[in-house]
Amino acid sequence: MKKIDTLNEKRLIPKKQTIDFLLRYSQSIQVIKLKSKNLIVSKN
Repeated sequence: MKKIDTLNEKRLIPKKQTIDFLLRYSQSIQVIKLKSKNLIVSKN
């Protein structure tokens, strides 16, 4: 039987574009806390 490793290290490393997108997205959102819940709002 072949050994199929689905958790290969090369597959787990995200692309640079993905990291850049997530960093920009995380900087453009803000959490507004209300008494009953938290709202996530875009700063733009």
